[in-house]
Amino acid sequence: MTTNSVPQKSRFALLFALICLLVSFSANAQTPAAAKVTLTKQERADALKYLEDTRKKFLASVKGLSEEQWKFKSAPDRWSVAEVAEHIALSEDMLFGVATVQAMKSPATPEKKEASKAKDATLLKMVTNRSTKAQAPEQLKPKNKWATQSELVKAFNASRDKTKNFVKTTQEDMRGHFLPHPLLKELDAYQWLLLLASHSERHTLQILEVKADPNFPKK
Repeated sequence: MTTNSVPQKSRFALLFALICLLVSFSANAQTPAAAKVTLTKQERADALKYLEDTRKKFLASVKGLSEEQWKFKSAPDRWSVAEVAEHIALSEDMLFGVATVQAMKSPATPEKKEASKAKDATLLKMVTNRSTKAQAPEQLKPKNKWATQSELVKAFNASRDKTKNFVKTTQEDMRGHFLPHPLLKELDAYQWLLLLASHSERHTLQILEVKADPNFPKK
């Protein structure tokens, strides 16, 4: 039997059934991708704004400093602006790796997400609270890695740009994977990115403390 011998109504019925089958197959094939959990639009926007705001604060705190101001220490056991700035710059890539690699290696535990999200604001307050002191790990202590202030700032900006680009483009479930912090307890991967930004804010406040010292050079 040829196609032309099939009644017109039957041909329409067969075509309609085929279309329905193709639509159903296409929808089923796309289900896994559609179900993929990523950051919300608001979470991306909040993180990007905080990353940029804290960048601006840090850059403003070190702008225009003379070499004497850059290296001034209020006491032999206190860090200079240069040393605090180096600690900030060194921490950027380390914290980025924790957030995007180490935390994401943990098994996904989506049941923890909602309770974790409620801790975002508390996390930022805790990190930026300068009344609580902590010792930097040895690998993040300043060792004069960058010869000049401009080289340090360039490295910091490159790291922060990388972090912002990741936040803009990632399709990973940053809220579903967790890694404990020694002091802040369990954080999801997104919160480790917030920690990266709040860490720079915390130490920018430390720079301002150095600059507020009565013996800080006038120029």
